[in-house]
Amino acid sequence: MVGIKPTDLPPTATVKFFGAGTAACFADLVTFPLDTAKVRLQIQGESIAASGSAVVKYRGVFGTITTMVRTEGARSLYNGLVAGLQRQMSFASVRIGLYDSMKQFYTKGSEKASIVTRLLAGCTTGAMAVTFAQPTDVVKVRFQAQVRQSDGLKRYNGTMDAYRTIARDEGVRGLWKGCMPNITRNMIVNCAELVTYDIIKELILQYDLMTDNLPCHFTAAFGAGFCTTIVASPVDVVKTRFMNSSAGQYNSALNCALTMLTKEGPTAFYKGFVPSFLRLGSWNIVMFVSYEQIKRCMTKMQYSWESPF
Repeated sequence: MVGIKPTDLPPTATVKFFGAGTAACFADLVTFPLDTAKVRLQIQGESIAASGSAVVKYRGVFGTITTMVRTEGARSLYNGLVAGLQRQMSFASVRIGLYDSMKQFYTKGSEKASIVTRLLAGCTTGAMAVTFAQPTDVVKVRFQAQVRQSDGLKRYNGTMDAYRTIARDEGVRGLWKGCMPNITRNMIVNCAELVTYDIIKELILQYDLMTDNLPCHFTAAFGAGFCTTIVASPVDVVKTRFMNSSAGQYNSALNCALTMLTKEGPTAFYKGFVPSFLRLGSWNIVMFVSYEQIKRCMTKMQYSWESPF
């Protein structure tokens, strides 16, 4: 350890696990209104089709946010925040925090990983995260979409009430509603997000375009957010519609997708694309920049504790 600076020490798996969850929660706090606007835009076509009305309530991400603040108050932008933070602490800790460990597992400890190995690691941690934390995602989406109640009553009174109500009315399986499309979506997101960030950052450092610092992390995170939005948006829309649907509305996620295609056309799969990009782009920037700094800070603290003199 002599001559090694704390910044040169690789972060442990524990540091990555808790650092990823913490950074993701911070990113959610910053970008949650954009996520809520995205959900409202994604379910809007479904509401119009169900009511037979041609009236469009939300127009664009900032129009949606303005409408929500005017009609429901500013707090509506953070509907489902508690469930969202629970989701990020459990989701991100697994899908992001364990990504490097999974890469080493597939490469048998080697530092060099091919694109296939990285994709495999991203798919694995993405699927693991959904299997573990799906109920938090279901509750978050339900809270963000509950504006559809026309009588002014709230669908759920609180986070714990939502868990209890869903389990009581739909069974425990209701908490894992949309699990398969969400696994598909999260595998795609994880691969696009982590692998893209991984590769862009590696290329920047390899060609000495930037140092391993904030500008490098910002650039890689922005690119990761854009790529993720393009490939994940269709699956994300289906996931949101299916998880928010009433009992019996759709037979499966595939039926939901086909219904959207026949009633609303292929553009329905990219509803809310702008807020999705604004949210994912900003979320990736805040999360990855925070994650890199948290890893360094926690590693320094760990080194200080282990070597106090």
